[in-house]
Amino acid sequence: MIFDVRKLASEFIGTLFLVATVIGSGIMAESLAEGNAAVALLGNTLATAGILYVLITCLGPISGAHFNPAVSFVFWLKRELSTARCALYIIFQCLGAIAGVILAHAMFDQSLIQTGVKIRFGSNIWLSESIATFGLVATILTGLRHKPESVPSLVSLYITAGYWFTSSTSFANPAVTLGRSFTDSFSGIRLVDMPFFVISQFLGAAFAYYLVRKLLSTNRS
Repeated sequence: MIFDVRKLASEFIGTLFLVATVIGSGIMAESLAEGNAAVALLGNTLATAGILYVLITCLGPISGAHFNPAVSFVFWLKRELSTARCALYIIFQCLGAIAGVILAHAMFDQSLIQTGVKIRFGSNIWLSESIATFGLVATILTGLRHKPESVPSLVSLYITAGYWFTSSTSFANPAVTLGRSFTDSFSGIRLVDMPFFVISQFLGAAFAYYLVRKLLSTNRS
């Protein structure tokens, strides 16, 4: 059944809570950090890592806990998702991301939809997003092969590191990037910068898929 309500609801809800956490914790962290960007980023990082662990653990058995069009794209490349199912996953992830933005803004009594103004532009930023998404996808694929029960921890830890070792702070997710373009807060991104992030993310995901496939096939020989 292509239109599996449980799976699509899982992807919608998971992406909603992920984006609401990224944006909401960014708003909270910025308001409490009193101008200290490092402290704000740390708060944002810890909240994101925590919710990722919870969401992947709880919703993984239902939909696979993608919450990320780049991840769904890779599972389409692996032929574990049909074209129609992949398209539906991505649609519901993007809808969940927008809903997450609205929810975060509502909780902090802000305008529900805003225009992102934070400049995130440049070849170094795009490289960072490619690397961030490459690492995320490689973590998922190798984790599923070698220690599937640890994937929630592995993803959470990777994103924790990614916030700090990439100049882009590791969005690594086209749906999250879309959502963050509609907030004028600590976690925001200019709408005009968003497409470059998304392209970089899909390129990084595709490269990770082909490289990991080669590594794992060699491992079996």
